[in-house]
Formats: sequence, structure tokens, C-alpha cells
Amino acid sequence: MASETTTELATFGAGCFWGVEATFRGIGGVIDTAVGYEGGATENPSYKDVCTDRTGHAEVVQVTFDPSVVGYNDLLEVFWANHDPTQVNRQGPDFGTQYRTVIFYHTPEQKEKAERSKEALADAGKFKRPIATQIVPAQPFYRAEEYHQQYLEKRGQTSCHL
Repeated sequence: MASETTTELATFGAGCFWGVEATFRGIGGVIDTAVGYEGGATENPSYKDVCTDRTGHAEVVQVTFDPSVVGYNDLLEVFWANHDPTQVNRQGPDFGTQYRTVIFYHTPEQKEKAERSKEALADAGKFKRPIATQIVPAQPFYRAEEYHQQYLEKRGQTSCHL
């Protein structure tokens, strides 16, 4: 009898969701990813809506993972290593609240782990500026339009860095 895989969700905002999604898709134990919008007031926003910087949503990647293969702490390490968590409402050339650095936690354990990892990063002194990452409860996730899903992969790219 085959055992069923137990999965968990993790949701991260670290700038433009195309590159963030590609990074998480490459991790063993990540079963699926979806890019979308979270943390705003507008129901079912479109990309155009979110780009107005008036909906309050962040561009995020929702990661479905197998915790027996990859732990939440491992995902946090990838999150911290792949963006500048000191930037407020921007990453690289992209700016606006939709590009904020944010962790949406799904359980009290995720909240605790996220807070501990943020504190450890701050204590490590790697950055000259304070860590700006928000750690907030998961809110309704609105899947982005299909053309945004696996955007870089569909184009044979691995990153969107300039």
C-alpha cells in the first residue's frame, strides 16, 4: 500500500514573483508553486489592478512542499538568500507595495520559525540596514493569471535579473 504524501503550504513575497517562483521550483521536496496576490483589500485582483499599487496586495509565491523532504526552515533560508530583505516596497528596479518583502505564515509554528530566522539574520550583521520583511498571517491567496504561472520556465529562462 502506497503512503500518501503529506503536504504543507508556505507563502513568500520577495519582489517580482517570476524569479521567486523559479527559485522555489528548483528545490527538492517542493511539489508545486503558484504565483499570485495576497495581503490586500481587493477581491480577485488582476495583475493590472495590483500594479496600480492601490490594492494592497503583494506579489507572492505559494509553495506546496513535502515536509518529510524539505523543511520550512530550509524554505526560509532560500527566501532570505534570494532577495534583499532590507528593501522597503521594492526589489531591484521594481518598486511599489506589491514588491514588498513578506512572509505569510499558515501555522503558529511557521510564524515562530519565521520570526526566529528573521532575528538570526538580523543578529548575523549581514546587512547594514534593518530587515524590513513583514511576517503576517496568511490571507486569501488569489492565483495570478495563467500567463504568469511558471513564466520564466515557459520562456526557457532561469532568472529575470538584469
